[in-house]
Amino acid sequence: MNGARQMYHYHVWANAKVLHHLGILPKEVLTQQMQSVFSSIKDVLGHMYIVDNVWLRALSGEGATIPGMLPVWQEELAEADLDKFRALFDSLTPRYESFFAQHPDLAVMSDFPHPTFGKLRASYSEIVHHIVNHGTYHRGNITAMLRQLGYDGPSTDYVFYLYTLQP
Repeated sequence: MNGARQMYHYHVWANAKVLHHLGILPKEVLTQQMQSVFSSIKDVLGHMYIVDNVWLRALSGEGATIPGMLPVWQEELAEADLDKFRALFDSLTPRYESFFAQHPDLAVMSDFPHPTFGKLRASYSEIVHHIVNHGTYHRGNITAMLRQLGYDGPSTDYVFYLYTLQP
């Protein structure tokens, strides 16, 4: 399997671990307000979901549709509970897999315009690695927020994912 694609599978696995872990905690944990990078874990999950959507659109050459989709995604998240987040994240996976099927060579270079930073020339693989790295960063935020609330976070290190691949 392609390295970037395997990293994406890790991203899906790690997100699912976080969502499962949140499901065993009191439901108020999701919306508990706190002083942190985000004001709640729900806000972190919402940010992660929107960014995964944004990059999928960009990878698929649909970057021009992103500004119009932002309010749609924000509306999806407005009243999201943990089950809704699971469904939203689950809905992304087949869309990314479809992209991978249509673009088996992730070394292909493409231009990715950004409204603030200008045009980025990068390979599909580099963008997928960015998506995974972004998710890892914010899963770390969630773990720190959980600790602030007195709970442990889930173990989502890449090495633990690798153990799941062993026979």
